[in-house]
Amino acid sequence: MSTTEESRPPLPPFTHESAIRKVRLAEDGWNSRDPVKVALAYSLDTRWRNRTEFVEGRTQAQAFLARKWAKELDYRLIKELWAFTQDRIAVRYAYEWHDDSGSWFRSYGNENWEFAPDGLMIHRHACINDLPITQAQRKFHWPLGRRPDDHPGLSELGL
Repeated sequence: MSTTEESRPPLPPFTHESAIRKVRLAEDGWNSRDPVKVALAYSLDTRWRNRTEFVEGRTQAQAFLARKWAKELDYRLIKELWAFTQDRIAVRYAYEWHDDSGSWFRSYGNENWEFAPDGLMIHRHACINDLPITQAQRKFHWPLGRRPDDHPGLSELGL
């Protein structure tokens, strides 16, 4: 179990409002593309399945994120709450990025999260599919970093 200094509100048990807040905080963190900052939201012994990769522990999560954002350039992400229980949240998301050759993609996914009482994520299971898109098909145009509050979400964008 993590120490209280590492607490990450909102804490379980989740309400509809606190689950939405938790999802937005996760989106904001990932949009920072800062592996050190993002990894702090996960327990020291977090376990992930991301596509076909299995990650164990915060140190491996941080290394995974560094590799991810070195490959997925100009990354912009939108997450949306799908469902929640006391200590679990399910989200759907999409993100846009390009590779080093300039080819653009929109990646669609679903994640299942489980949280410890201190609000740190202990399990993350992700399924993701990549769709090649043209630059003209892009929908996420805000400056790199946090998605503006007035930018449409997935449902509003028809995704």
